[in-house]
Amino acid sequence: MKEIVNRLGKYALVRAVSLGLTLVLAVYLTIVIANWGGALDEVRKSQIMFEEQIKLEAMQQEDPLPPDEYHRRLQDMQERAIIRAGLHRPFPVRSVMYLSNALSLNLGRAEYMRSDYGSRQVSRILLERLPPTLLLIGTAELIVFVVGLFMALVLSRRYGSRLDRAIIALAPTSAAPGWFYGIFLLLIFAAVLQILPWGRMAAPGLESGSLEHALSVAKHMILPVGAIVIGTVFSSIYSSRTFFLIYSSEEYVELAKAKGLSDREIERRYILRPTLPPIITSFVLMIITVWMGMIVLESVFRWPGIGQAFFTALTNFDTPVIVGVVVIYGYLLAVSVFLLEFTYAALDPRVRVSIGGGQK
Repeated sequence: MKEIVNRLGKYALVRAVSLGLTLVLAVYLTIVIANWGGALDEVRKSQIMFEEQIKLEAMQQEDPLPPDEYHRRLQDMQERAIIRAGLHRPFPVRSVMYLSNALSLNLGRAEYMRSDYGSRQVSRILLERLPPTLLLIGTAELIVFVVGLFMALVLSRRYGSRLDRAIIALAPTSAAPGWFYGIFLLLIFAAVLQILPWGRMAAPGLESGSLEHALSVAKHMILPVGAIVIGTVFSSIYSSRTFFLIYSSEEYVELAKAKGLSDREIERRYILRPTLPPIITSFVLMIITVWMGMIVLESVFRWPGIGQAFFTALTNFDTPVIVGVVVIYGYLLAVSVFLLEFTYAALDPRVRVSIGGGQK
């Protein structure tokens, strides 16, 4: 038992370090690209030079300052502001400082965006926008996983049926992103039928945490969740069905049938469990793809999540918010891959963690 714990701990450490280094490299490249090699820092210096607050502080004296002394005082305050921001250092040094701040989401103030409470702190803005995105993705992907797994089992029992052929025919529709279907859903249910809201997370004026607010959130989620489900569920069903058909033809399945085991028991013990690792891998990769598509989908539905924040930051060249969103996506991706490694070992008895930190 102690040896297993040591193996698992060493493997977890190796995987965490490798994923951490990958995340650090990705964030650093994002900082360099988003900052245009330091060009945007020059823009920030110009903003400091013309910041009205500094000019007002320079004039806060009991007696009016002579013009020359006022300009010297203003220039001194501007230089100190530039030093406080670290903009006097060379870009390679600044980029390392930005990397440390980005990984801790200590990215200062956003240029254009505000939080629900009026704060411009990037960390507060992103932490307020993260739960709506997780709520939307979590609900949609839970539906896709359950429906996809159930329908795949049904189709594996009815191979070649009309329903099976219909799902195969609909599988290519998943090539289009969820926001593409979201536009049509808005046109049909919001514009033409007028039975569902156009967008946003809830109707305005409702008290947060109340039953009315929860029902309003659920109603506003129907269309965006439906768009994500339509854009992913058919490919999920098709891929899971394919795995089930492959594993159902294995020799040990035929042996189980010869022993007289029920179809339900054969599916649960000899088909479902060995197929779960590749199915979950495909599902996690699909979630990662959906994360990227949330940038446009949340903008289509005006959903106040991370995706909409990223789109707004891009249009306004708000570098701190752009870097912060990339860091959050990086953390989500790293955690997903990290948990996926252990899911393999837990679900598939053929996979064991080796002492060297790998799998065998």
